[in-house]
Amino acid sequence: MQKGKVLNMIKKETIKISGMSCAACAARIEKGLSRVDGVRSANVNLAMERASVEFDDAQVSIGQLNETVEKLGYSVIRDLQPQTGKTVINITGMSCAACSARIEKKLNRMKGVQSAGVNLTTEKATVEYNPAVIGLDALINAVETLGYEAQEEREESKDREAEARNKEINSLKYSLIASIILSLPLLLAMFFSMAGVIVPLLHNQYFQLIVAAPVQFIIGFRFYRNSFYALRSGSANMDVLIAMGTSAAYFFSLYNVFFAAPAANGHKDLYFEASATVITLILLGKYFEAVAKGKTSEAIKKLMGLQAKTARVIRNGAELDIPIEQVHRGDRVIVRPGERVPVDGTILEGISSVDESMLTGESIPVEKKPGDLCIGATVNQYGTFTLEASRVGRDTVLSQIVKMVEDAQGSKAPIQKIADRVAGVFVPAVIGIAAATFLGWFFLTGDLNRSVVSAVSVLVIACPCSLGLATPTAIMVGTGLGAEHGILFKGGEHLEMAYRLNAVVLDKTGTVTKGKPEVTDLIGLGGLQQAELVRLAASAEKRSEHPLGSSIYEYGKDQMQAVPDPSQFEAIPGRGVRAVAEGKKILLGTRKLLGENKIDVSGACAVLEQLENEGKTAMLMAVNGSVQAVFAVADTLREHSSEAIRELQDMHVDVYMITGDNRRTACAIAKQAGIQHVLAEVLPEHKAEEVEKLRKSGKVVAMVGDGINDAPALATADIGMAVGTGTDVAIETADITLMRGDLRTIAAAIRLSRRTMRKIRQNLFWAFFYNSIGIPFAAFGFLNPMIAGAAMAFSSVSVVTNSLSLKRFSR
Repeated sequence: MQKGKVLNMIKKETIKISGMSCAACAARIEKGLSRVDGVRSANVNLAMERASVEFDDAQVSIGQLNETVEKLGYSVIRDLQPQTGKTVINITGMSCAACSARIEKKLNRMKGVQSAGVNLTTEKATVEYNPAVIGLDALINAVETLGYEAQEEREESKDREAEARNKEINSLKYSLIASIILSLPLLLAMFFSMAGVIVPLLHNQYFQLIVAAPVQFIIGFRFYRNSFYALRSGSANMDVLIAMGTSAAYFFSLYNVFFAAPAANGHKDLYFEASATVITLILLGKYFEAVAKGKTSEAIKKLMGLQAKTARVIRNGAELDIPIEQVHRGDRVIVRPGERVPVDGTILEGISSVDESMLTGESIPVEKKPGDLCIGATVNQYGTFTLEASRVGRDTVLSQIVKMVEDAQGSKAPIQKIADRVAGVFVPAVIGIAAATFLGWFFLTGDLNRSVVSAVSVLVIACPCSLGLATPTAIMVGTGLGAEHGILFKGGEHLEMAYRLNAVVLDKTGTVTKGKPEVTDLIGLGGLQQAELVRLAASAEKRSEHPLGSSIYEYGKDQMQAVPDPSQFEAIPGRGVRAVAEGKKILLGTRKLLGENKIDVSGACAVLEQLENEGKTAMLMAVNGSVQAVFAVADTLREHSSEAIRELQDMHVDVYMITGDNRRTACAIAKQAGIQHVLAEVLPEHKAEEVEKLRKSGKVVAMVGDGINDAPALATADIGMAVGTGTDVAIETADITLMRGDLRTIAAAIRLSRRTMRKIRQNLFWAFFYNSIGIPFAAFGFLNPMIAGAAMAFSSVSVVTNSLSLKRFSR
């Protein structure tokens, strides 16, 4: 084996899977795993509910394989696998993109680390690792050896993080004030010299030396310290450029003070004002940048501010006011009028109205009674009630929303890879250009002063910061804005992908429509009385979880005091139900269901056609092998569905509706909603295939759904969007969650994505343009170090400010 060559390890792991119902499920999981880069083979055993996977652990981790299975809509039982840890580390001391790239590189090289990402804007590292191989202390120590301060982020560290940011801003402010006071005499001396006025004190070389020294070595010590750590780890960053540039100007001036002869005007060529002013201007830029970066996380602060600080609980028969952190599951919590609900829970006693606008966007309060779920951070309006805490701390809905927004803000969009690659070689390249500039000027002119000044200008004007901040600041503002509008992006990559969407597939039931259909017609076709038909049908559908089946059960419950239980029940996905009630065999569902059971439905065709032409879903009911009735069920459109679809079409996005309903019914609903493309009679297990067909035709597809059977299609689409009022499984599988259940937020999400990407492109353009123009100008001697320093300082500020202008976005 050649020296230094690393052999990739082929691993074999077993994944325990739950939720598979048939061979199609196993085949879909096997196909999904086999498509992952680095997977050599994947075999899924339906009977044992296990997947055996051989993979290259240098290309893919067990965590990524688990995620692939979960995105297909199944659950992974992790007991069989090595535990995977995930932690967030707060880091202080990073100054530019080269710093974050160096830390990321160091962490990813460590044994046991599966993935590590460092966000310069949030100053956090997100690390996935195997605790059996490496510990958290080792990760933190690795960061600290590079010269940065690091600590694990905990719930209680939120306040410390804010304190640390404020401390940094104050430190920069006081350093800036001191630097301005000391640099001002040097600047005045320069201006007086240009005007031909000599002020003895200001132009005294020893006075200038004494004033410049504290700026260079005390106030500017941060640049030397950070440079030392950067160079020790074998890389270079912005601090190296600043330290080199200002040191060159300072020590060249120091040399002239003691060894150079005076010029014709009787004064020596000194550049103390250049080194001091550059440091001052860079501190000014850093101060503005720190303040602006704090504003990018305002969305998180707003969400955190919604949380109640205390809760009134009943313990040992007494009412106690305690901090929210001390509430436990099972505690009985009293909520009075005007108070925020402290935690998620179920109402035990009392009736009230609760303002859930922070969650749903609806301003009308929701009536609450015993047995109803209450979400933490919503506002109790009128009555007093007692609830039993079911979700506390990190498990509450609000905490999950905050966590999702934080994860999204900490993630990297693919477009950032361009800036990361450039940042990795930027500083060494600039040092090389500065050296070439010095040598070029010196050999061409023999003028040492001009050679030094031009080289210093090159070092000072180069700005890797603007490259490093271009993407993450826009992502932070974009995801935060999304959260304020009820749109939760799981990561920066999904925010980036959404702008490319040109096709949206909407699941009909529960997405385009309300998902709460009602029985509109009951037409008898046999000898049974209507009361008996209702009783048998309601009994057959009593255990059904499908919205259509539930509507028949509710219809029967309204007409009878009690609905008898069926003695046998079987739900047949996409077709209907098979049941035995009162000794009678009942089939209730589609024509296909009855046809598969050899039951003649020709006598019902005219009735079915009439009802379906009216946009209703018609279901046949057979009792003991003969058709006895047709039930018609209608589902109304969601509020704003038509408006949302028009918005998407105006944005040149093709809208498709997918449903298991027959084509006539589907087309009638689509016509009401204004949808032109209909995918009808699609069984749940085939929805993902239809989405894949659209993708293969060249469309960039978003799938929008709210049910468990939508999960595979959500995972297959380029972007999966879950309606927030839907099931937890759909929301977990989705890339974007629409918390308010309003379809207009689909268009809003796409608009926000497009606006954010526009800002990112603007930021990257100006960052590249600034450096590609500024460095040659400095190299050819058109800029002095002070102007270069000012330009460098404000390039970063302009990028952050441009990102903050996103806040003007409105849905």
